[in-house]
Amino acid sequence: MSSPEAQPTPSSFAKTAFDFLIVGGGTAGLVVASRLAAAHVDLVVGVIEAGGTAIGDDLVDWPGIAGKALGNDDLDWQFETVPQDGLSGRVVPWGRGKVLGGSSALNFMTWNRAARGDYDDWEALGNPGWGWDGLLPFFKKSERFHIPTSPAQQAARVALHEGVVGLDGPVQASYPSEYTASHGLWHETLNAAGIETNDAHLAGSNIGCWTSAVSVDPKTATRSYAARAYYLPNASQPNLKLLTYAQVQEVILVESNGKWEAKGVRFSDCDGVEHSAFASKEVILSAGSIQSPQLLELSGIGRPDILSAAGIAVKVENPNVGENLQDHMTTSVLFEVDPTLPNPDDLKDEAVLAKATEQYTTSQTGPLTILPVSMSYIPISKFIPAETVSSLIPQDTSTSNAIQTLHTKRFTTSTGQSSLGHMEFIFELGNWSPDPAFSSPASGTKYGSLLQILQYPFSRGSIHITPERKISINPGYYSGPLGSLDVEITLHAYRLAEKICSTPPLSGIIRKQVSPSIEDSKDDDKLREWIKQVMVTDWHPVGTCAMVGSRDGTKEENKVGGGVVDERLRVYGAKNLRVVDASIMPIQISAHLQATVYAIAEKAAELILEDHGVARA
Repeated sequence: MSSPEAQPTPSSFAKTAFDFLIVGGGTAGLVVASRLAAAHVDLVVGVIEAGGTAIGDDLVDWPGIAGKALGNDDLDWQFETVPQDGLSGRVVPWGRGKVLGGSSALNFMTWNRAARGDYDDWEALGNPGWGWDGLLPFFKKSERFHIPTSPAQQAARVALHEGVVGLDGPVQASYPSEYTASHGLWHETLNAAGIETNDAHLAGSNIGCWTSAVSVDPKTATRSYAARAYYLPNASQPNLKLLTYAQVQEVILVESNGKWEAKGVRFSDCDGVEHSAFASKEVILSAGSIQSPQLLELSGIGRPDILSAAGIAVKVENPNVGENLQDHMTTSVLFEVDPTLPNPDDLKDEAVLAKATEQYTTSQTGPLTILPVSMSYIPISKFIPAETVSSLIPQDTSTSNAIQTLHTKRFTTSTGQSSLGHMEFIFELGNWSPDPAFSSPASGTKYGSLLQILQYPFSRGSIHITPERKISINPGYYSGPLGSLDVEITLHAYRLAEKICSTPPLSGIIRKQVSPSIEDSKDDDKLREWIKQVMVTDWHPVGTCAMVGSRDGTKEENKVGGGVVDERLRVYGAKNLRVVDASIMPIQISAHLQATVYAIAEKAAELILEDHGVARA
């Protein structure tokens, strides 16, 4: 895996006079870099990426083996949480992309958007222009949506999304042309269970069932991600400089007239040699929800107790850095299914994989083009009675901050209860359970999984540096004052999962449920324990550098409370320093994150150019 373009040496990179330095060549960082560099030839933009490049790597490119790159030494940071009290001390792996393109190179390519209300909540936090209407142009700008035309696509109940999708953006968004056998049963089953098909799920309401689009180039049947979509078309621009295998240690902050100003970064190359690079206009952190707050703390921005314990001088006190961590939480119900059906797990057999590889490489068809696309977002009103919701969720928000208050309203108002997708369900053939007891099925046994993914968790966590300056990831799963509510909501959602999987025609391919066992599922207490045993991340952490606007236009301090960056993504208390990535999302959304991160980055690039008065050449 080599760079697609000749790169500068670390020394020559450090000597370059940059206008902008971007930390992290991931999903957001490459969007911002390419847009800034393309805006004017005189703007010199540098990108520092800790990983290498994976252009042409099958583990990244081939849809049918999505997920195999997770845990790979060359591609994944392989983070882990601290032991989780709410999971009986269990440690949860947290894969993140350590490669050009970031996690857009490792994810499962789901291409969807959240509800209008999710983004409007961002705007309500003093962030004008960050609601649905303000973000829609940037969703469209990032994508090249391919209108479905094949009989297979039309049979899969795909939607056209006229007027709300982009047709000439960098990221290729399409519907697959091939599907697992279970997908043909999805819509009919959900409809029979009282859940309607949503033919406009990209238009501001994602509730109901639908077939998901994916970030796949239909011409090549390969992943479309930030490195291919944004970096490669701009890689030859002389004003765009990329340095891989280099890790930033801190932002260089200089005090002037009592104010701190970002001047550059200190980084180490692959040999451990330290260098400093400087930017005349801005340093932009796009290191993700884990490492952007880490870098702020390493640079002296954050909670005084955290910084002091690590021996770091406090430059900007902000108790919100690294706090407000929210993640989507997944539990997978496992079934034995009809063993005569083709199953993605068949690819674990070397002979089957070899045959599928030949088909894919010669015709871009077959099992290696298939992705999980049987989606449904369900309002809480569909699986918990209103009176039960009222008894579960605290109604008094008088002591809550602005973020917590908006989150609670998603459960306590009639609009929130009925118009938002509180739980995501995905059915897919194959074993998605983390339980090792089912990792080696008996001959002739095949599995199917119903994933239920909590979208609006009450659990809150944090990401901070330790006294040794390492990363401590504590999502607080099922912990804290309200974390137990997440277990109860998941338990109630499981009862809907039972209904779905006992409804024809999907029930016709299910032979028996194996996890949780039928016996355990009849006992709420045993079911709660099962939830805690099998819950895993859906790889969607947000909120650790939350965007909470100042409302009154003052940028020197956060007038609302709870924020790290303002409505233009500028770090409070530090001039010429921004954060652009998923960490700025102040409150979790009901969607897989990548399409939203691209939109955030597209909007951020425009804000940056506006703030510097740059007219496009």
